Amino acid sequence: FGNLKGIANASVEELSQVKGIGLAKAAQIKAAFELSRRMEGYPEAGGKPIVKTPEGVASLVGGRLRGKKREHFLALLLDTRNQLIKVSEISIGSLDTSVVHPREVFKEAISASAASVIFVHNHPSGDPTASEDDIKLTKRLAEAGEIVGIDVLDHIIICDKKYLSLKREGLF
Repeated sequence: FGNLKGIANASVEELSQVKGIGLAKAAQIKAAFELSRRMEGYPEAGGKPIVKTPEGVASLVGGRLRGKKREHFLALLLDTRNQLIKVSEISIGSLDTSVVHPREVFKEAISASAASVIFVHNHPSGDPTASEDDIKLTKRLAEAGEIVGIDVLDHIIICDKKYLSLKREGLF
């Protein structure tokens, strides 16, 4: 197999062809890799990571959003030092839309005593380009955040291989 990626992508049957690994052990190995992949997108399992860049956001929750067939809208709730308090799933939408209301977003942020938030959602199409609706929603959420005293730091759109930061692009 040569490397861990090769092992992770191998089938149970292929793994069981390795000397000393039977079907049961091969299934355990596959399960361990799958669990690791899934845990990558759930930072609550570890410590309190500091989130400062779009790259950091993508590595933190990318595994949780990649490959999804519907839009998932998340809010990363941060303390005053940009340490992650919680990743909150706000909405699961359809193939190309997600219904997000400021009330739902900031209810979570207020109850967690968040100082700031970063919004993240996926585009199942694979194109991270922000739609007009994405831009309008981000501006609306930033305005609502201003009113309740919670800073909106960014809105990241994640796809399987790419991501886009609305803040970096100057879209809000």
